[in-house]
Amino acid sequence: MLLGLLCSSSFTSYYLGNDVCWPKSVGGNGGYGNVASWSFSFHQLQTVCRISAMDDETPSECIYNLLPRPQPPPRHRLNYHSKQRKVVQKDWDSKKSAHKTMGLPKVDPPCPKHHLLKHSKEQKLPERKPYQVPVEGIKSSIPSDKPLMGLRTKKNFVQANIVDVQMSVPKKPVPIIVDTRKGNKIFLEPSGLLPTQLYRKDFGQIPDYLIKQSEEEKKAQEEYDAYVKERIRQGSMKMLTEEERNNVLSGLKKNWAELNHAYQSLSILIDTHSKQMHKELLETKMKKLEQDIDVFEKHKFIYIPRN
Repeated sequence: MLLGLLCSSSFTSYYLGNDVCWPKSVGGNGGYGNVASWSFSFHQLQTVCRISAMDDETPSECIYNLLPRPQPPPRHRLNYHSKQRKVVQKDWDSKKSAHKTMGLPKVDPPCPKHHLLKHSKEQKLPERKPYQVPVEGIKSSIPSDKPLMGLRTKKNFVQANIVDVQMSVPKKPVPIIVDTRKGNKIFLEPSGLLPTQLYRKDFGQIPDYLIKQSEEEKKAQEEYDAYVKERIRQGSMKMLTEEERNNVLSGLKKNWAELNHAYQSLSILIDTHSKQMHKELLETKMKKLEQDIDVFEKHKFIYIPRN
């Protein structure tokens, strides 16, 4: 038994049977076309119905539209109103600034008779008054003695100028040097060609900071010698002899030579952790021996505790 269902799409209409669907637009077989040539599977029919449902704005007659769909719950408006709403609105309105309007709220409009005139905002100078000379204090400042008039000097300025020129010392010419063939001149003294440093007053003298430094070193050495003598007198320290000092120094140098030989015998490629640790150990020992050798070579008198 064929179940007739009309499926409308944007292109054509189809007739749905048990498992086939024929287009209505093709003639034959009652207007439904040849069954053999226009057969579709049920899955193809589902696709056609879905496309027609998406393309048409009106609800399609596809079988999927017959299924009941869950309706979304209705949205209700919020009926809650705060009791303090009017109080908050009144408080908000009362705190508004009065200057947020067009001008101040309680200002009278300007009078049209007192409009702005030309040159009314220019700065005006005070009125000029006639000058009056003060009477008090003028007579006291004026000298009462009359100046001597008609005096003439008898000095001969020409002869005085001649004497000044004869007694004046002639100026020494400034030494200059010409360093180019075009005649460019420079002063000789600031040029650095004269040995000006040799004629200084303090040339060849020891600077003050070196004298001060030597005095401090001498004072420190005297304090150290006094301390050592006191410790020797108490019997807690003894001084190494020259032979003992040389023996210790030669032993330190021998140990450093052995370590240096071992260091030079290391492999060129340090690729393991043990090799790296052995190299660092040799470097540390050699550095310590170098410091001890430097101390014994720098100081002739070595003091050690008796215990």
